[in-house]
Amino acid sequence: MSENLNCSKLIDGKALSAEIRQSLKSRSEVFEKSFGRKVGLAVILVGEDPASKIYVGNKIKACEEVGLKSFAYYLPEGASKKEIIELIETLNSDSCVDGILVQLPLPNKSDESEILSHVLPSKDVDGFHAVNAGNLLLGNENLTACTPSGIIELIKSTGISIEGKHAVVLGRSNIVGKPIAMLLLQNDATVTVCHSKTRNISDITKQADILVVAIGKKEFVTGDMIKKGAVVIDVGMNRVDGKLYGDVNFEQASKHASYITPVPGGVGPMTITMLMSNTLKAAMGGGK
Repeated sequence: MSENLNCSKLIDGKALSAEIRQSLKSRSEVFEKSFGRKVGLAVILVGEDPASKIYVGNKIKACEEVGLKSFAYYLPEGASKKEIIELIETLNSDSCVDGILVQLPLPNKSDESEILSHVLPSKDVDGFHAVNAGNLLLGNENLTACTPSGIIELIKSTGISIEGKHAVVLGRSNIVGKPIAMLLLQNDATVTVCHSKTRNISDITKQADILVVAIGKKEFVTGDMIKKGAVVIDVGMNRVDGKLYGDVNFEQASKHASYITPVPGGVGPMTITMLMSNTLKAAMGGGK
């Protein structure tokens, strides 16, 4: 972490990610020596979405960095639900594939839930399967959604204990909001979840010792919504006129927070790193 020009300290996601990837590389080398093959991650991309292509490329690059073998499958935009499911089922039975990731969004978003349900929970390295979501709720060992897992690592990197803190989560998505709330509970925080129907949100955010913002609205959280000394995690990725903005007004927030993640360079790098971690965990049987 590095000092901000104001009073906050930056939580450097890039630096933490690089540190964790070194550990993952060592673990992947041990796996390869023990089992005579590399840990394998299969990525399925349907269609030509430019952003999705970039994300898939970054995931393949991360595999190379930590010593995993990547299997990339590119399907045309017109690929049927049946074709995608058949590919998933083939990968489910492939012993060289430890993790399966279907890049979202799919061209037909209405198919996403059904398609993802066909990935074996033990190979669901995104942590989106209903079985894995249910195990998270119950506190069982499982593969957990990557962004929330990365957020916990970012908070812990500050040295501030989560136990007993009041954590406020803005957003209730299945990908970030709900799972991070569960993980914060598991780490003994008292958790409040706010959403689009919550009244007087600023009254609640000003009580937060830990504030996680994942609502997809450019600079929604302003400085006067933040408690002095809070840890602020900005999950937002809002591209406006070619520039990337978070869900938090960084300049204002950094005058109140003790620690804060930048956008970019905060949560983003950790998401892919935790995907690599989940794939290793799946290979070692941690997703079963």
